[in-house]
Amino acid sequence: MRHFDLIIIGTGSGNAILDDRFSDWDVAVVEKGVGSASSYGGTCLNVGCIPTKMFVHTADVADSPSAGETLGVGLRRTEVRWEEIRDRIFGRIDTIAESGRRFRAEQNPNVTLYEGVARFTGVRQLVVDTGTGQEAISADRVVVAAGGRPLIPDIPGIDDVDYHTSDSVMRLERLPESMIILGTGFIGAEFAHIFSSLGVSVTMVGRSGRVLRGEDVDVSERFTETAARRWDLRLNRTQTKVAPSGDGVELVLEGPDGTETVHAQTLLVATGRRPNSDLLDTAAGGIATAENGKVRVDSTQRTSVEGVWALGDISSEHELKHVANHEERVVQHNLLHPDDPVESDHRFVPHAVFTAPQIASVGLTEQQARERGITYTSSVQDYAGIAYGWAMEDRTGFAKLLADPASGRLLGAHIIGPQAPTLIQPLVQAMSFGLDARSLPRGQYWIHPAMPELVENALLGLELD
Repeated sequence: MRHFDLIIIGTGSGNAILDDRFSDWDVAVVEKGVGSASSYGGTCLNVGCIPTKMFVHTADVADSPSAGETLGVGLRRTEVRWEEIRDRIFGRIDTIAESGRRFRAEQNPNVTLYEGVARFTGVRQLVVDTGTGQEAISADRVVVAAGGRPLIPDIPGIDDVDYHTSDSVMRLERLPESMIILGTGFIGAEFAHIFSSLGVSVTMVGRSGRVLRGEDVDVSERFTETAARRWDLRLNRTQTKVAPSGDGVELVLEGPDGTETVHAQTLLVATGRRPNSDLLDTAAGGIATAENGKVRVDSTQRTSVEGVWALGDISSEHELKHVANHEERVVQHNLLHPDDPVESDHRFVPHAVFTAPQIASVGLTEQQARERGITYTSSVQDYAGIAYGWAMEDRTGFAKLLADPASGRLLGAHIIGPQAPTLIQPLVQAMSFGLDARSLPRGQYWIHPAMPELVENALLGLELD
């Protein structure tokens, strides 16, 4: 069994741990490959945030004729060259992934790259199933950054049909005429926007009564209204059976009006993700996990085993790249400075959904504030109430803020509408640095007539003591 100073499992954010300060460490990096192409570099680069947003931007352009009509401009989408779109995006992504693999494998003399699935056999001991056989390795320190994978629901017949997940759907050989999307979370909402904007007839199926039900209830309700106008939305449905049908699939549902069957050429399963702790057999390494399979960590990202840290989707409730990158920096510091550890800061974690309309959020939702008995005041500002909103003729978007009426401290911010992920950033900054809702709108200039006036007016609308 070969022994190392450090083993890193996973090459997403974990790959960034190694810099020149580790040049005298003997390091093993283990990567099983991500997605249908078994790529190096983790979820975000290969099957997550980056390629999806490249598709989203293309979808936004393809969907511009609908906005043009409102403004008096007649536009038409005359052609969608799927193969060209796909190959342009992955021509860049695959090149980056492969260059990252070559860098670790060939240009880091102190790093040994193992390509295969790792599993614990003891405390800080692993076996890696590589293409040439099993390799047994151990280390003084281990970083578990192995991410997660799509969760496949237990629907009768699911194993008998060809279905896709976020790992494979972006590499479709051809663009289908129709698609069923199982799931009403952020993955389903983004892909529904992508494929419908490219001309695919989309049916979205969910068990609950709202799309994006984890968002603030007002945002979720507004998005559900807009989604129902764009897609065939089947909510409050239970999937009872799926089977092959002609050149596609048929899905049998039970809903408020009884049994119904929907058909499509392609089935996309977007019902959530699960951590890869089971593949690693973390129990054999003495590593404690929660009921949902997440590796338990403390505020320094250390697991229940001395000398073992975890970060990213395998341990964090925030399955977001910017969170994984933050945790990577914490783990990196604590590896280098074990006598002076630092802690992760998960107080104000923003997230965004790049669908149409876009959504961004940070802090408490109104339903969370009520459940926790927190005193708050709220304010809602419509895009239609600001000058740039008039220019866009936006009648659906809004910003919603929650604040402590006594201190003026922001408790939560939620935006649905154009450029929501960009507009929310000053509110993330305010919450992170303790800027209150009294000084923030009046203590600086706000460019007129620009979209940030949405945030300014929402702040001014808060009724503070």
